[in-house]
Amino acid sequence: MDKFLVNGPCRVKGYVNIQGSKNAALPILASTILFDKPVIIKNLPRVKDIDTMLNLLKSLGLKIQLSDNKRTVRILRKKKLKFLAPYSLVKTMRAGILVLGPMISKYHKSITSLPGGCLIGARPVNYHLNALKKLGMKYEIKKGYIHASSKGKLKGTKIKFPKISVGATENSIIAACLAKGETILKNCAIEPEIKDLTNFLRSGGAKINWVGKRTCRIIGVNSLSETNYSVMGDRIETGTFCVAATISKGDLKIKNFDPKIIKTEIDFLKKTGAKIKTSKDEIHIRGPKNIKNISNITTKEYPSFPTDLQAQFMVLLCKAKGRSVITESIFENRFMHVGELRRLGAKISIKENKAVIEGGTQFVGAELMSSDLRASVALVLAAMVSNGKSTINRIYHLDRGYENIEKKLQKIGVKIKRLT
Repeated sequence: MDKFLVNGPCRVKGYVNIQGSKNAALPILASTILFDKPVIIKNLPRVKDIDTMLNLLKSLGLKIQLSDNKRTVRILRKKKLKFLAPYSLVKTMRAGILVLGPMISKYHKSITSLPGGCLIGARPVNYHLNALKKLGMKYEIKKGYIHASSKGKLKGTKIKFPKISVGATENSIIAACLAKGETILKNCAIEPEIKDLTNFLRSGGAKINWVGKRTCRIIGVNSLSETNYSVMGDRIETGTFCVAATISKGDLKIKNFDPKIIKTEIDFLKKTGAKIKTSKDEIHIRGPKNIKNISNITTKEYPSFPTDLQAQFMVLLCKAKGRSVITESIFENRFMHVGELRRLGAKISIKENKAVIEGGTQFVGAELMSSDLRASVALVLAAMVSNGKSTINRIYHLDRGYENIEKKLQKIGVKIKRLT
């Protein structure tokens, strides 16, 4: 099993190009099930979750044609499709559930495994199922599979999500594209990746409009047409490299990303003392000599602070002067990295959904184990500024979401290598 060996401390310097967004590409790929004509998707990140989604689509009967560099895919429908999304493919990523909406909307039948992914909380699928049921889907859960069907076309309706859910918003928008009549979705998630999904669907002829901040209006169409679309840049990778520059007193240019998308994160980084200049598609960030603490960061839905950067910022605040507090309001089990950070010397106490971080930590290298995707990269950041060598095990979590991160880090001055 692969692992990373990191020899710290390191200072990052240079530039890095941001990959396409995994969290945008996954629902876009799932939604191609709706299309009768060929679809071309560009700027795919070369990460494990994308491979899994493409294999899932292939198992359903779609024809997948990847470019040599695997960043562009052409997807077209075969005459005969299958309706089973198997556990073997869905178990490793939460986004596997996103094939349910388009399968029901287009073909009125699906047998979809309950999803897997990182073990960071319950993340129930009931928001997905309840919304699709209101659109006309009938289902029962048997032996870990959702057996779903509909009598002909789904029917537009009004749906208000009881809690903001990214996945349920995506599934419902996709399903409503071919539903009969008008669908109004209220209390939607409005992450940039969802806006990227709706932009993609509109490029193929879907009638989708955002009305107010969290309300989406979809008028069903009979079919979607051929389209060619480029996926947005990855904001979590961008935020991760911003933290790398800040924590290491680095000097880094981050290219191919619109900084307006991560305004909240940039504002917090400035509070820690980072010097940041932005242009249309570039961020220039210089880390401070002394990192300042932040009294409280609370993870919330976009446009607030993202839970997917919580672990990275925790590492940063371990190096700050003074006490900081992080409140995790999205997932109930997302402090699993704390035990590993303590192995490096971090002084962090947990009480319910709050982490109290005593700053001024001098990390010392140690052997570590990853627990989920974002925790993995947080351990890499910590090891990068530790004194001595660190070994990070179970990095298959990291490979799900970051493309060749060790090579990108090597180019900007980090002493890291993959051991196989």
